[in-house]
Amino acid sequence: MTAPPPTRREVVSETLHGVTIDDPYRWLEDGESADVQQWVAAQNRHTREALDARPDAIRRGWHERLVALMGLPVVLSAVLRPTADGPTVFALERRPGADQYVLTTRRFDGLHREPNVLFDPAAFAGDPTNAIDWFEPSPSATLIAVGTSVGGTENSTLRVLDVQATLARLTPTFLADVIPNTRACSLAWEHDAAGFLYTRYPEGDEYHRTVHSHRLGDDPADDPVVWAEHETPQTWPSIDLSIDGRWAIVHAMVGWGRDDVYLLDRRATEAVWVPVVVGQEAASHFVFDGDALIGTTTVDAPMGRVVRAPLDTPGEWSTIVAERDVVLGRPEVCGEHVLVVASTRAVDRLERWTRSGELNDTVDLGLVSIGSVSAIAATGPALAVVAGFDAPNRMVAVTSTSPEVAPNSEGVPALAVEQLTFESTDGTPIGMFLIHRPDAVPDGDRPVILTGYGGFAISMAPAWSATIAAWCEQGGVYAIAGLRGGTEQGEAWHEAGRRGNKQNVFDDFHAAADFLVDSGRASRDRLAIDGRSNGGLLVGVALTQRPDLCAAVSCGVPLLDMIRFPHFRIARLWTDEYGDPDIEEEFAWLHAYSPYHHVVDDGEYPATFIWTAEGDTRVDPLHARKMTARLQAATDGSDRPILLQQEGRAGHGVGKPASRRAAEQADVLTFFSWQLGIE
Repeated sequence: MTAPPPTRREVVSETLHGVTIDDPYRWLEDGESADVQQWVAAQNRHTREALDARPDAIRRGWHERLVALMGLPVVLSAVLRPTADGPTVFALERRPGADQYVLTTRRFDGLHREPNVLFDPAAFAGDPTNAIDWFEPSPSATLIAVGTSVGGTENSTLRVLDVQATLARLTPTFLADVIPNTRACSLAWEHDAAGFLYTRYPEGDEYHRTVHSHRLGDDPADDPVVWAEHETPQTWPSIDLSIDGRWAIVHAMVGWGRDDVYLLDRRATEAVWVPVVVGQEAASHFVFDGDALIGTTTVDAPMGRVVRAPLDTPGEWSTIVAERDVVLGRPEVCGEHVLVVASTRAVDRLERWTRSGELNDTVDLGLVSIGSVSAIAATGPALAVVAGFDAPNRMVAVTSTSPEVAPNSEGVPALAVEQLTFESTDGTPIGMFLIHRPDAVPDGDRPVILTGYGGFAISMAPAWSATIAAWCEQGGVYAIAGLRGGTEQGEAWHEAGRRGNKQNVFDDFHAAADFLVDSGRASRDRLAIDGRSNGGLLVGVALTQRPDLCAAVSCGVPLLDMIRFPHFRIARLWTDEYGDPDIEEEFAWLHAYSPYHHVVDDGEYPATFIWTAEGDTRVDPLHARKMTARLQAATDGSDRPILLQQEGRAGHGVGKPASRRAAEQADVLTFFSWQLGIE
């Protein structure tokens, strides 16, 4: 293949905490610069020439299969509400063959029938990148607050959908209220649906998220602030209200392992936010249950316990469900019971408890993760969105121990899933899912893709992936490692992989690859690693710390310059997880593994495909640009390609149309096919 486009190198050096930092590609940080845009265009052309030079049948075959698999119906999220017609489901789902998620409604007793489409954002705006970021129906679902954004930015604009008018007119009908700057909004409707409490950001500010009160028809510019007690600029509040509207509760995420919780009696003479739990390094989440709060917390319980507290004395907790050897998720009140997701090594089941702490029954849904549970608190029923490797995300009614489960979608290949355990470099047992076609036993000759995440208390749980299904259908093997930094084994597992412990995550991942090879399930020349976002950092570290680990790397929307990352976009939100380079001790952690700073000239690096998007508001594409330039310079003359693809009018991944996802992943699988010798 041809050589990559030339990249100028500048002398940029600074001393931080006594350490000299060379940064020859700092000029690539300015995405608005004409020079940078020309460089990106040249890199994109180079990448297209390289990938398009592969046999046409390879990419076309991957693309056609991904389009078909991504065209299967899939549910992103769902909410139950009581209506005049009985329990009703509102969901974000992508219908068969559709490109974008739409907002739908259907009766709960017709869960698997065709829904009514309330709002198709792409059709409404005439723009396939216009996406629904979040939605929240009012208590009786006459109105729905909806947040939309364009081009993957996730910078939501809030509007209010009139449900009855929409159904009557067969076209989306909105009220006059329009509120910008509501990214990842938390919203709680007043009991009479005359307004709501909600979160928003100051104009032009990526931080200092505050809670406001809005009355329908009022000017949002005049919406009063309800809560703004920021311990740090990054403090992230969410809001909820009791059914009668008397009580408000704020969960303020101060760090990725800490929630401060405050309660307000809105009928009191003086508005005073009373602490429920404050200042403890623990994750907590409470819901209203009559005259009490019910919540799960990791206070004195790293795996989680369920507690109950009276509204009048919210600091006086009693334990309903004690900590044990499962990870407990957020509770959901459902009639006489409390529903709790219980997870064992990232596989979920649903438990139904009485308020006195007796386990009524367990709903086992198989090898799945439960994305969300929604219930009508007063009477039930309940609904779960479940995901697995064998079928797209679907809704399940969980009103009994034998829930009604929709059959798996036609066209999904049969997959075998093994749960394995291997040892990390320090002897810690780590879990792994190994996925393949039932007859395609991993034997060291089959191509293998290994992935992981290891951060932000996110578990690598069973999930539907068209990429995994397509890869395994063709005889490939896909491995998913449950690294420290997630919550596969509780909050202590998360703590073992964050901040100064981050190297544990990388050691776990290296050990996963070594395990696959040493056990005869993979070979180095047919092993690829894949990661995106924090997982992009993971594979970036792997290719610099262990360049012998694999033959090929896919690194998507990654963090790679860990010295300058907090200066861009919303990245100060990540300092609690990684550390802050402005602090000397934490700088040392980050500098020890920052991939961009550990590329060495004339290094023998694996073939690497780095992909990003110019509209990414979470992770600036400068990371991908700088790392590409550094690797290309270090491997000048190597026959192992270093490729960059920066997509326009796209973001971190949320809201990306299915057609673009199919094209993106077809490029990844084409790259892997090329580098792993698949014909």
